[in-house]
Amino acid sequence: MIKKASIGLLALALSTTSCVSKKIYNDLETKYSDLKKENRSIADENENLKKAKNQLEVDRDKLTKDLAAANDDLAKQKADLAAAQNKYKVLQDSYNALEKNSNDALEKNMAKNRELLAQLEAKGKALADEKASLDKTANRLKELEAMIAAKEEAMRKLKETLSKALNGFEGKGLTVEQKNGKVYVSMENKLLFNSGSWAVGTEGRKAVVELGKVLGDNPDLSVLIEGHTDDDPYAGSGPIANNWDLSTKRATAIVGILSENPKINKQKLTAAGRSEFSPLASNATPEGKAKNRRIEIILTPRLDEIAEMLNSIN
Repeated sequence: MIKKASIGLLALALSTTSCVSKKIYNDLETKYSDLKKENRSIADENENLKKAKNQLEVDRDKLTKDLAAANDDLAKQKADLAAAQNKYKVLQDSYNALEKNSNDALEKNMAKNRELLAQLEAKGKALADEKASLDKTANRLKELEAMIAAKEEAMRKLKETLSKALNGFEGKGLTVEQKNGKVYVSMENKLLFNSGSWAVGTEGRKAVVELGKVLGDNPDLSVLIEGHTDDDPYAGSGPIANNWDLSTKRATAIVGILSENPKINKQKLTAAGRSEFSPLASNATPEGKAKNRRIEIILTPRLDEIAEMLNSIN
């Protein structure tokens, strides 16, 4: 990510220097275009991961409903078994009486009774086997629920840790929120950037550095940095063409600061530009525009263990 930011800055510097050859300038512009394509690809991949997570949650809900239906069916079968056992007792008593008065007719009745008893025993065994299978599935679902609850608790503690670490910046355009199993850190541009700029200010850098300290202690988290703008067209000059470019450049600027922390797992960092297309408020008012100009840092726990558990249940 640092390399991407460096190339972007070099391209900006070269575009404003008349002494650089046109070939070098064109080469750098080509590289910059390639990097933008790569960024878009990463954003698409992240969207696919979010869809996969949502699908996992849908699968979990379906399994929970299936378990409830299976438990209802088991209860019905238990009732059937109890009725069958009562019938078995009646038949057993009849069988005992018939054996005392042996004759041809009684022998035929006893044969029928024995056949019925065998059928009842087979059904009882089948019910017992099904109950054992349902119990096994129920135990796996309990393990899955416990695993999901542990993830939620871990994210709650992470949210508390971040709130404490960033307490000095809350009220300055920074908020920390937990929802959908993730933690969202939102920083308004007034804390981070000047208008039209992607250079992080002194106060904003302090906030990002403090955030990085917490991320360094949680290297398994996936970290998505999203840049957002309002709907005002970009009016600056240089290598930035529009709000897409600006939002992406601001996201990579945050990645650059986080990457300075050697404890952060760089493989878990993703930068994405959302331009003005994911607003928090209406752009019809200055207050709404201010809320929409922001950086959102979305922290997601590891989900591979939950996916493996779902596969084992299926």
